[in-house]
Amino acid sequence: MPEPTFTSRFTSRRGLLFGTAAVSAGALLTGCTSNDPKDEEPAANDRPAADDKPGKQVTIGFAGPQADHGWLNAINDNAKSRAKKYSDVTLEITEGSNDTAQQIGQIETLINKKVDVLVVLPADGKALTQVGLKAMRAGIPVVNLDRIFNTPQAYRCWIGGDNYGMGLNAGHYIGEKLKGKADARVIELAGLDNLELTKQRTQGFDDALKNYPNIKKVARQAAEFTVESGQAKMAQLLQAQPRFDALWNHDDDQGVGALRAIEQAGRDDFLMVGGAGALSAFQAIKQDNGVLKATVLYPPTMAASAIDLARALGQGKGVGGLAEYEIPASITLYSAVVDKENVDQYMSTGFR
Repeated sequence: MPEPTFTSRFTSRRGLLFGTAAVSAGALLTGCTSNDPKDEEPAANDRPAADDKPGKQVTIGFAGPQADHGWLNAINDNAKSRAKKYSDVTLEITEGSNDTAQQIGQIETLINKKVDVLVVLPADGKALTQVGLKAMRAGIPVVNLDRIFNTPQAYRCWIGGDNYGMGLNAGHYIGEKLKGKADARVIELAGLDNLELTKQRTQGFDDALKNYPNIKKVARQAAEFTVESGQAKMAQLLQAQPRFDALWNHDDDQGVGALRAIEQAGRDDFLMVGGAGALSAFQAIKQDNGVLKATVLYPPTMAASAIDLARALGQGKGVGGLAEYEIPASITLYSAVVDKENVDQYMSTGFR
């Protein structure tokens, strides 16, 4: 999963949430659609922007990390698909790299090409701050996607997910499900512990559980956001914890492995909540024949919204639906809980 290197200063700006069930910030940039789960809704990157009439031609440079994870691959797909919707947008996309020096070089190439706007999901926000500053000083506005630069001077707009909110909403969902159960026990399968996002997700989860005195977290294991690590670490948790009532898994990719371990152990005596919004998780939730009952979104559709924002910047426009002439300085996406009641609404946004 991605690593938004939030600081405590920026985390306090989490209050800028647009819509209690928004799939992405694209909701601000799109026309109205029905909220009835029975209605067929196009994927967020298929929905036309409110101002989708052709305007000034805009060249957008897109630089992201290597797509070595389902979520990151979905980020690239969302950006490409969204750009294709606009006849007035040309997308210059880099190969993507987890090597910071290589990604800096790719972004400098885009700066030298004099693109109109940059959309950057940095492999490391701190390490790439200087190249963000370089672009801004060259007069190229930057849309900083998800993993945040160290200073707001390095970007014109930040858009990304809410890791604390993921944990908070996962905790409240589990809390409500176990509200009437005495001595309820929960466990947590986290992501990489050296990432700030993992700490924020755990903090949100723990804060939510404080509202449910009948629930105790009895175990926590950190995995590595891979299928293999999810399976191995979940097997350890199952062996160490013969009885528990709920599991929160931070990431749907590692959740594939966790579900394998659960099936191999023959366990079905608890409920599981995932994280991010993978298609496989949505399908399992819809089938409702296993332990996975919900997942908390960290929507990769943010990349489609970043293209909308970059286009608006390049054309000197604001955001449809807001009174201001300028686009916001930051947009924090809402971590909606998807369960069997609303999964059809989100199915088209699931990533592989």
